[in-house]
Amino acid sequence: MNRLTTPFGSYELARFPEDPRDRLRAWDAADEYLLSHLASGTGERGPVDLAEAGQITVIGDRWGALTTALASHHPTQITDSSLTRSATAANLDRNGIGTSKSTVTLLTTQDAPPERIDVLLVRVPKSLALLEDQLYRVAPHVHAGTVVVGTGMVKEIHTSTLRVFEKILGPTKTSLAEKKARLIFCTPGNPGATHPTTPGPWPVTYTLDQEAGSGSGLTVVNHAGIFCADRLDVGTRFFLQNIPTNTDGARVVDLGCGNGVVGTAVAVADPQAEVVFTDESYQAVASAEATYRANIQGRLDRAEFLVGDGVAMLPPGSVDLVLCNPPFHSHQATTDATALRMFAQSRKALRPGGELWVVANRHMGYHTHLRRLFGNSEVAASEPTAGGQAARAAPPRVTCRNAPSVTRR
Repeated sequence: MNRLTTPFGSYELARFPEDPRDRLRAWDAADEYLLSHLASGTGERGPVDLAEAGQITVIGDRWGALTTALASHHPTQITDSSLTRSATAANLDRNGIGTSKSTVTLLTTQDAPPERIDVLLVRVPKSLALLEDQLYRVAPHVHAGTVVVGTGMVKEIHTSTLRVFEKILGPTKTSLAEKKARLIFCTPGNPGATHPTTPGPWPVTYTLDQEAGSGSGLTVVNHAGIFCADRLDVGTRFFLQNIPTNTDGARVVDLGCGNGVVGTAVAVADPQAEVVFTDESYQAVASAEATYRANIQGRLDRAEFLVGDGVAMLPPGSVDLVLCNPPFHSHQATTDATALRMFAQSRKALRPGGELWVVANRHMGYHTHLRRLFGNSEVAASEPTAGGQAARAAPPRVTCRNAPSVTRR
C-alpha cells in the first residue's frame, strides 16, 4: 500500500485484490497531473470551481485514485472493471469516506450515465474501442458548458485518441507533458462533432470460420474493449481446436471468458453441460451472454454469467472443468499476477478429478507454476509456429492450456 498526496488531501491507496508483495501503485503520474490541474482552478475556458461545478463524472479510473481524491465533490465513477469497482470501494473505506450515495456513485459501463454531466474526467483506457464506446454513451449527457479533461501517460495518448474525442465531442488539444503524462482538453457542443444521438458502432458481430475448431460456425458478439474484438485471436483459435468437448454434462467454467466463445462452444457440443461464464469486465460478460444467446436456443437455464474476481465467488469443489486463456497485462503493466491468481482459485473451485485447461504463450512458463500448484502438469497440445504449448496438471486433476500451448493437471 502507498500514500498518494494531492492538493485535495493525502490518501492510502491499494490495488485490488490487495497483495503486500505487489510493487505496482494504485495510481500514476497521469492521475497526479489531472488532480493538480483541477486543484489549480483553471481550465481551457476559464476557472473551474469544483465546489460549484455540478455533476462530476469520472470514466476509466484505474484503481479509484481519482474518485477517492475527489470524493468530497460527490463524483460518479463509470468503470468496466469489477476489480476497479472493488478497489475504489476499499480505498474509500480505507480513507474513512465510504460509498454512500451522498459521497460517491459507482456505475459500470453497462449502466446508464448520469442524466446531466457538468465535468467529465476521462482516464484514457488501453482500448481505443472502449474509449470510443464510453464517449458515445456519455455524449448525450454533456452540454456546451461541460468541462472535459482527459489524462494518460504519453505512451497511451496517440493521434487516434484525440481524433476519437474530436469526432464524438468536439475540438480537442493536449497539454505539455509532465512526468511523461499529458492532459487532453475537449470543448463539447461544437460544429463538426458527431451528433449526441448518433449510436456507436458497438457491439460488433461476426461468424467463425471452419478453422476455429469446436467454435466453427458460431456467431460471436463483441462489446467494445474486448480483446481482438473484430476477429478471433490466435490463442483462442488454438484453444478451440484442442479443448475437450465430450464433457458429459459437466459443470464447466469459462474463466476470463471475454466474448464467451469458448464456453459457448462447449455448450453447443454438449447440450447437458452447465457453463459458468466469468470475467472481471462488465463488457466481457455482456458479450459472453450475447454470444451464448446468439447460438443457444431454449437452454438459457444451463448458463450462468458472473462479473467478479475469477472464480473466487464459486463454492470450493463445485466445478468439473475450467477453461482459461489468462491475460498477461494489467492495464499497461506486464504481469503474471492475474494468471497465477486464476490458477490458485481454480484449484479450490475444482472437484477431485476435475481438470484445468490453460492456453498461453510458451515463454510465460505457466506449466512450472501449474506443476507446483497441482503436483502435475502435462502439455496437451503445442503450436511451434505460434510459440506456445498446452499443458495439463492435476490434483484435484486439473487440465491447463497455454496459448498457443495447453497445460493439463
